[in-house]
Amino acid sequence: MTEPYYITESKRMCKASGMDPNEVSRPKNFLSEVEFAEKRKSYSEILSVVSFFSNKLLNSLKGTPILVVVSDANGYLLEIEGDETIKSTIEQFGIRLSSLFTQEDTGTSVVSLSLQQKHPISLIGEQHYHTFLHNIACYGAAFHYTDDNNLLGSVSIMMPIAFQNPLFLTMLTQAVDSIERELLLRKQNKKLNIMNQIMLSRTRNGIVVTDEFGITTEFNDFAQKISNNSRESVIGRNIYESSITGDYFKAVLEQGKIIENEEIKFKDNTGNQVVCLFDAQPIYEDDKMIGAFGQFRDISDRYRLQEKFNYLAYHDDLTNLPNRRYINKELAIIIQGLKAGQNRTMALLYMDLDRFKVINDNFGHSYGDELITKVSERLCGCLGEQDVLARMGGDEFIFLLTDFSSPDYPTKKAEEILNLFHEPFQVGKKELHTTASIGVAIYPAYPVSMERFMVYADNAMYQAKSRGKNRYVVHTSELLEDMMDEYSLEIDLRKALDNNEFVLHYQPQIHNQTGKLIGFEALIRWQHPRLGLLPPGKFIKLAEENGLITQIGEWVINEACSQNKKWQDAGMVPVKVSVNLSTQQFLTRNLITFVEEVLERTALDPHYFVVEITEYMAMEYEYSILVLNKLKSLGIGISIDDFGTGYSSLNYLKNFPIDYIKIDKSFISELMNDPNDAIIVNAIITLAHNLHKEVIAEGVETKEQLDFLTNHQCDIAQGYFFSKPLPIKEIEEIYLVQ
Repeated sequence: MTEPYYITESKRMCKASGMDPNEVSRPKNFLSEVEFAEKRKSYSEILSVVSFFSNKLLNSLKGTPILVVVSDANGYLLEIEGDETIKSTIEQFGIRLSSLFTQEDTGTSVVSLSLQQKHPISLIGEQHYHTFLHNIACYGAAFHYTDDNNLLGSVSIMMPIAFQNPLFLTMLTQAVDSIERELLLRKQNKKLNIMNQIMLSRTRNGIVVTDEFGITTEFNDFAQKISNNSRESVIGRNIYESSITGDYFKAVLEQGKIIENEEIKFKDNTGNQVVCLFDAQPIYEDDKMIGAFGQFRDISDRYRLQEKFNYLAYHDDLTNLPNRRYINKELAIIIQGLKAGQNRTMALLYMDLDRFKVINDNFGHSYGDELITKVSERLCGCLGEQDVLARMGGDEFIFLLTDFSSPDYPTKKAEEILNLFHEPFQVGKKELHTTASIGVAIYPAYPVSMERFMVYADNAMYQAKSRGKNRYVVHTSELLEDMMDEYSLEIDLRKALDNNEFVLHYQPQIHNQTGKLIGFEALIRWQHPRLGLLPPGKFIKLAEENGLITQIGEWVINEACSQNKKWQDAGMVPVKVSVNLSTQQFLTRNLITFVEEVLERTALDPHYFVVEITEYMAMEYEYSILVLNKLKSLGIGISIDDFGTGYSSLNYLKNFPIDYIKIDKSFISELMNDPNDAIIVNAIITLAHNLHKEVIAEGVETKEQLDFLTNHQCDIAQGYFFSKPLPIKEIEEIYLVQ
């Protein structure tokens, strides 16, 4: 076989220079330790790419004694990987990391020839000039930046001559081709990142760029608009001086931190509040930090819209007082704290106007509304520092008293309220006289649920009315009896799972445009052996308090999936079935694996299973998004239940993998009577659709409600207008036959 010309020419030059082919020709030049470390650092990205593909090559040839050698563009060896025996052999000849391979020093070598040639080469046995290399077969190729043909280095493989094979050259060629493609891609990405940093003026975000010392080098037009600071007043100043972003940039530049979605608020020069989401990150060039990049996204309008939405949801339209939803939320938070061991006092004063219906019927609703307004103004005048007054609806008000030190504070407050009604109210040209009946409930030393606590106050108020009105009554009488009933029910509840006493009823969900059934919500019932069929309101809170809720929730998931699969196998058109997750169940570590096991065991397509979570669960943002993403990866649907009554945040709506938003029935029930509820419902639908999520309205009971929802593009409805929750047999009689 004819020897390639470049090998012949190399050997001729070796001979002409006086090299003895029978003597070992060792490298003569080496990089110092510092120079070698610097060289490898400058080649770090290149070496990471080359090592990745050379290791793939070594793994594919496992069992073959080969060595992979990587050099820089000058011939300095930067990497030697592979067979340890060959490594020790070449080290005897002075070949080691940091040594320089040139034709003048080491003769005809695969490293120097690879760097000279524009194509892969092979150097087999006697093709080497020196006889000590005649038992070695070598293959080599240079690699470049292919966009400008800039030589970067070479990759060579060496082996005993007995293992030579032309296929090695092909494999090396393919590896080098992959290396060059990856290096070019990274180079282009780096250029793209630099271009992105240059295109500052075209963004709708405020952009700030600093050097590595914090000196502001760029402040774009939108940043000037947001902050009302001119570019000239900012450029050249140290960003650390900024009271708004100085600490963030300091963390970025001194600690390499990345800031994401930090909400910042400040006043512009006109005194208006500006709300922005702020991001900041270091800017690197060749692994060296050269500055920092920050951007502001103005969310002031969105923030004000969210504040208005939350205000409408939690305040009464007529009096601007907090409403029932607000009180429920506050009570839930306080009771949760009390159960966790917080030392606080709390009382409820439930107040109802006496003979308000007579005034309304005789003088008209406008007089009634004005009287309610006047009453609320007078009641506000007696509020203590820790007191909250809310209108519960109609002529009912509630005082939430907290953190009082004197045990008779609630009753003294009740007396003070009653005294407010001694003077008449001027409504229009009339003086109207009315009184009030008040029920007082003081939170006991043992835990009770919010609903029960409200019932205590409500019952006491009705006792005040029954005793002649214009008085207050403190709830004390039936506490022990109620506790005994609850304890008895708890004992029965612990047996209910073992005795298979729970059943599921299914409420149809109807598509508003087509009128077709598209799903069911599975709702638990307790077939109590003594008390009959109990709704969840009778036992769910108790299950949450005694820790049984997770076991019950798992039973519901298993039963709903199993039943849905049975219906599909029986010929029913496949539809989704949704179940409610409790907070405790959502926080259990095995939720994901349990759902996955149930779907696998029942063979139900995950597409037909939906879990419903509440807004309260979304408050633990980091945990929630992790769990929801894992649930979503199973292929199931996710719905936010009772939307608008809890922790309403645009942030979780945007980032959580939610498919459906369920409008709480409290908004639907007053849809045709309260303009605020209509506004809120329309806003929820618009918001959901803008975020590409479907909307389900629950609690639909009238055609007028359905027409409103349909006209405002609500996707799905459920409620007694269509059907109450039905047992399995009735579902099958209606839908399986169809």
